Amino acid sequence: MASNPMTSLAEIREQAKKLGPKRVCVVKAEDEIAIGAAGDAMRLGIATPTLVGNYEKIVEMARELGYSDLVNETEIIDSAEPAETSAKLAADGQVDILLKGHLRTDQVFKAVLNKEYGLRTGRLLSDVLLYEDTLSDRQRLVAITDGGLNVTPTLEQKKDIIKNAMEMLDCVGIRQPRIAVMSASEAVSEGVPSTVDAQALTLMGQEGEFGDAIVFGPLALDNALLMSAAKAKGITHPVAGQADCLIAPSVEAGNFLGKSVKYFGGKACAHVVVGARIPVLIPSRVESAEDKLNAIALGVLYASR
Repeated sequence: MASNPMTSLAEIREQAKKLGPKRVCVVKAEDEIAIGAAGDAMRLGIATPTLVGNYEKIVEMARELGYSDLVNETEIIDSAEPAETSAKLAADGQVDILLKGHLRTDQVFKAVLNKEYGLRTGRLLSDVLLYEDTLSDRQRLVAITDGGLNVTPTLEQKKDIIKNAMEMLDCVGIRQPRIAVMSASEAVSEGVPSTVDAQALTLMGQEGEFGDAIVFGPLALDNALLMSAAKAKGITHPVAGQADCLIAPSVEAGNFLGKSVKYFGGKACAHVVVGARIPVLIPSRVESAEDKLNAIALGVLYASR
């Protein structure tokens, strides 16, 4: 893994080339963007894809998109139950990463969490997104979690979400992450439960619950990412204004924040679900092939940890 913190998704892709290829299973692969991402990842040497789903549709789509090499060089498994087939491949150690294709996220995780396949680890699963932040004087990678799975995480679940994020950040060279527990303001109020949880998590961090990570909250978005905003509020904590990771209080907040970074900020992203035996990639169907390629690269780093 990198000895210095990575600062771009391009660095993640380059590191994935060094660590790959990893075996990526595309679940219900009759999806144009998923096929494009898998094909590009194969050509970059990042992935060795396995395509699961309707054989005829996959072959036809791959050829129409100019990825005949996927048809010629990869395994295509015809299956009417692609999520279950893919989970079994993962359980048998035949693939390293799962990538969602043309099906719903809940359909993927119903199979992943099925005790029959043994992909659970006893840990909470959470989605960790990385984007290139440029609000400061330098470009750096910032994580957002969890905008994909946990609707209203409890305090105990937030502990797991932080630890999952720490593991992902370690994969990109961020060894002592500054983790901001987010809310609407920096003031603790019983009427805003997320601020109470943030205060509790800050205390846990001070007591060593999160190792070398520096955990602090509650922080509003501007106070977490802008030094000028933190100074204006008189917040001098090391996390304020320079957070490496933003812990959202709910799945709605995390989802809105991640999509705002992409659609309002115009940033490319990569995100991976961690906590199972293997990384699971659940990009939206409307995400670009570039984002899905970035997600595969990040998954390769995580699978290689």
